[in-house]
Amino acid sequence: MHRLLYVHVFLCCLNMAHPFCPSQCTCVFHGRTDGAGTRSVLCNDPDMSDIPVNVPVDTVKLRVEKTAVRRIPTEAFYYLVDLRYLWITYNSITSVDTGSFYNLKVLHELRLDGNMISVFPWESLKEMPRLRTLDLHNNRLTNVPIEAIPYLLNITYLDLSSNKLATLPSDLMDIWPPFNEAPVSANASQKVVLGLQDNPWFCDCKISKLIELSKMSDTPVVLMDLFLTCSGPENLAGVLFQRAELDNCVKPSVMTSATKITSPLGSNVLLRCDTTGMPTPTLVWAKSDGSQVNNTVQESPGDGIRWSIMSVHGISYKDAGNYSCKAKNVAGGAEATISISVAGSISTTIPPLSPSIVTGPTSQDTTPAYPTDAPNSPTIVSTALPRTSTLPAVPKRPQTSPSTSVQKGPSKQGKIQQGGNGRKLAADEKSKKSDASKSVKDVKIVEETADTAVLLWTKDGLPNDAPLTVVYSPYGEDDIKRTLETNAGSGKVLLEGLSSGMRYSVCLVAKGSAAGKDPCVDFYTLDNMEDGGQNQLFVIISGIACALVLPLIALLLYKILALYCKGHSTGLDEEELEKESYVKFETISMKQRTLNSHPTELWARRPTNDSERMLLCSRSSIDSQMTYKSDSSRSEYLC
Repeated sequence: MHRLLYVHVFLCCLNMAHPFCPSQCTCVFHGRTDGAGTRSVLCNDPDMSDIPVNVPVDTVKLRVEKTAVRRIPTEAFYYLVDLRYLWITYNSITSVDTGSFYNLKVLHELRLDGNMISVFPWESLKEMPRLRTLDLHNNRLTNVPIEAIPYLLNITYLDLSSNKLATLPSDLMDIWPPFNEAPVSANASQKVVLGLQDNPWFCDCKISKLIELSKMSDTPVVLMDLFLTCSGPENLAGVLFQRAELDNCVKPSVMTSATKITSPLGSNVLLRCDTTGMPTPTLVWAKSDGSQVNNTVQESPGDGIRWSIMSVHGISYKDAGNYSCKAKNVAGGAEATISISVAGSISTTIPPLSPSIVTGPTSQDTTPAYPTDAPNSPTIVSTALPRTSTLPAVPKRPQTSPSTSVQKGPSKQGKIQQGGNGRKLAADEKSKKSDASKSVKDVKIVEETADTAVLLWTKDGLPNDAPLTVVYSPYGEDDIKRTLETNAGSGKVLLEGLSSGMRYSVCLVAKGSAAGKDPCVDFYTLDNMEDGGQNQLFVIISGIACALVLPLIALLLYKILALYCKGHSTGLDEEELEKESYVKFETISMKQRTLNSHPTELWARRPTNDSERMLLCSRSSIDSQMTYKSDSSRSEYLC
């Protein structure tokens, strides 16, 4: 009885130590001397049609080989959290679900070779972060989508041989050296093995990097078979990759207008980038932090050529930095960097305070009263310039009498002593009143161009050496002001550094002038296209005039030549007619009869030449005979 109990306990322990194994599989436990071990399961029953679900949970290696399994369902290996090797080879699998490999966090090797998989769920690889080996050879894959590239970054063994691949994404090779620009190391652990043989490769620019890789030696990427061959196009069919020369496949090259630019604060900056390559590369602008720049235009005037212009309007300090122009096509990529620095600072002119009580440090802003409409001609307006800085307390002369002391403000301030200081303040105030009546007038803008303008004025009581400050800025942008110092006697000043096609406001500030009384004027700069438009209009008008005048001149010459030729040919015709005619007909006139003349000479005769005689004598005697009865009654022939 005790023996039977011992046997039962032993069998129970044995059952716990060796979990249940599927009936169509073989489970093997590989023990070690330290008491630990690993379990491997082999399922190779030809009659098996589904992936086994009762595999021991401590399985490390699972092999499903030469079965009739056609599909790998979702979460087929969910409980195998320790699974490191999964071989499902030489079955009849045609479908793999996206979630088939869910929860395989430690899987190191996945082999699915020898099946009939035409579409592989590449996104399922994100469920296997430690996967290093992926074997898909001898299947029916026709393409590797570009979306699969992020999931292949950690793969060091990728076998895609014996499929139906004709091309690969050009970006796929960029994840491996030397195309990823990573430092090349001789360490064997960093080698990447690729199996790409036995595929109908179409050798064009899309796989130009693969062809270039096959021609390299001592690279971190190792091809299982170096003798890859082209299946197309016809001129490269059967040609080895090492000997293939691709037409119209050129890596991009990038050229920029400058490498370093220093621009004044508030100005407009244009950056140009040109690239060449086949096929025509794409161009992208990016800042140093990687963010893309949107305010760009680009054009491709022909195959293999593209240019792009990036614009920065009203440049500020935050726009300074490096800008990269990146060109890319299927044959490769290139980039160039332009560095922008901003020079200068915003200068603001503060007009003198009006004679009002200021009792302490204050700050006051006033908005310029610009006209709401935009007239075509410059308009003179009076405005109070904004005060943007903090001013110290300014003592004010009392309005009752000079002996009255100034009022105290909120800040602590001693009383101003009367006497010499009071008289000085009174004198200054009187001087300010006299200066306030003197200013400038007839302020106007002339000779506007795309980036300059000339400001004219007439002094109104100011001395020639009286200082003037010219303050100008884009209309409505008071935070970008520029100033010029001049004197009243000059009468004009040149405004430079303007932007084309913009509205500007300019004011003349005289020292001691009353606030709000400074003359201002608005104007517009010309567009860059305006001058070119006038030249173009002149060319068009000239062309039309030439097109109308030239036919008239040609017609006139033709008429003159026709008349000249006609007159010359008429004289020739008359001469020819005289040469070809053989007789001249003249009138036969009656001879006057006289009593004393010979009675026989009735008709007057004229001399005839031989040709005329022949013509006249050819008549019959009856026709040519003329009879005239006279006293003698005789007949006579004319010839």
